[in-house]
Amino acid sequence: MDKPRVRVYLDDNPQPIIDRELPTDVIFDTRGIEDGPHRLVIRAQDQAGREGVEEIPFQVHNGPGIIVSGLSPNATRRGNVRFTVDAFSTDDPFDPRRAEARSLIPVWVWVLSLFVVAWAVWYAARMWDVPAEFAQTPTFGSRAAPPPK
Repeated sequence: MDKPRVRVYLDDNPQPIIDRELPTDVIFDTRGIEDGPHRLVIRAQDQAGREGVEEIPFQVHNGPGIIVSGLSPNATRRGNVRFTVDAFSTDDPFDPRRAEARSLIPVWVWVLSLFVVAWAVWYAARMWDVPAEFAQTPTFGSRAAPPPK
């Protein structure tokens, strides 16, 4: 009877990056592989020699984050295409000018702002007309009006 083992392979490499007896904790450092899609193939063998296989696709992103403003994936454009590119990393010193990506204010923000302003104007206009029953009260009555007898 063999001891249970696990072998972990990266992408299509025939040599395992990890070959240990079970149970085991695995720490896999992605800093040594390039950014992009990868695949781990985990092969575990029990004491009877039966083998199970698990494939786990994953993405590595150790490089700087890239933000592109003004051009979206699969966009159809004509003529000159202008867009802004910025890249940042957790190792970079903080620069407040680069803290946020510059981009246009979305249309929905403008529409929502217009709606709020229109509602505020409507609300103020409704409050402008004092109902007749309150027109002569101290709150709404004019100072020139004689007091009621």
